[in-house]
Parts: sequence; structure tokens; C-alpha cells
Amino acid sequence: MPSAFDVLASDHEQVKQLLSQFEVTPATSGTNDSVLAARKKMAETLVIEESKHEAIEEMYFWPAVRKLLPDGDKLADQAIGQEQEGKEVLAKLDKLDADNPEFERLLGEFIKAGREHIAFEETQVWPALRAVMTETEAFDLGESLEQAKKTAPTRPHPHTPPSPGVLKTAGPAAAAADRARDAATDRGQA
Repeated sequence: MPSAFDVLASDHEQVKQLLSQFEVTPATSGTNDSVLAARKKMAETLVIEESKHEAIEEMYFWPAVRKLLPDGDKLADQAIGQEQEGKEVLAKLDKLDADNPEFERLLGEFIKAGREHIAFEETQVWPALRAVMTETEAFDLGESLEQAKKTAPTRPHPHTPPSPGVLKTAGPAAAAADRARDAATDRGQA
């Protein structure tokens, strides 16, 4: 059973790899249809994985930060603000084709913000939380995160309040609708 930090680190690693792939593959100008299709698929994967990750953090991780750290409200508020901005960018990106110039601009914006957000979590939040969280708490939280990811939304929902209660109540319905739309459009399929 992985700890909360293992679950989140795995997600972060996957996102960092996707961001790196975007940086090393050619941008849209002068590229062919297969490259554009590959960039669109990578963007779909990024949106899906980030949407699930942010939802589970908002449901379980940030409440733990608020509860266990003296400055937890400040840290969680800062992180959720970053995540909200990311959701807005990803919601726009998800609607664009890779040959749209706005696609590259939004992608660049997300890459920069995503790296900054990951660094904030890993260098500011995680060390403080590790210092006060018991091993049992870390593993219990990891279990909650893993279970929640199975039913988390696959699309960003920037207009849904980042409240754990709202997400735990509305999240499964939003996730079911997301997954139905994904299946109908083959979104996220290899």
C-alpha cells in the first residue's frame, strides 16, 4: 500500500514526463497531421491525469494539510489557487485542436505553471506534512487518494468549488458524465 506521498509523487512524475515530451516534440508550425494528432493525444492524457490528480488532492490531501499543519490553510489556499488557474487553462486547451495557435500558447502557460506548482508542493508542503504525519496517516491518506482516483473526474471543472464536501458529493456524477463523454468520443484512448 503506497503512502500519500508515493501516490502524489507518481502522479507528479507522470505529469513531468508529459511536460518534457511536449517540450521535445515539435510545435505546430510546419508539422504534419500525425505530429499534430500525437500532440492532441498527449494533451488529452495531460488533461485527464491532471483532472483526476487535482480532484483527489482537493478531496483528501488539502484537508489533511489544513488539519495537520499550523499554516495549512495558507499552504492549501495557495496551492488550490494555483490548481484553479491550471484547471481554467486545461479546460480551454482541451477544447482546441493542436493546429490552433492558441493550443501552443496555453500549453506553454500550463507547462510553466505546472512545474511551479509541482515544485511548491514537493518543496514546501510535503516536507512540512511529512514532519507531522504518522506513517499510518500517510498510508491511510494514500489509500484514500488511490480509491478516489478510480472515480475522479477526467475533465477540469473550473466552476466547481474546490470544497471537499462538494467534490465528494458532485465528483462521482461529474466523473460518470466525463467518462461517458470520453467513451463516446474515444477521448483518452490509445
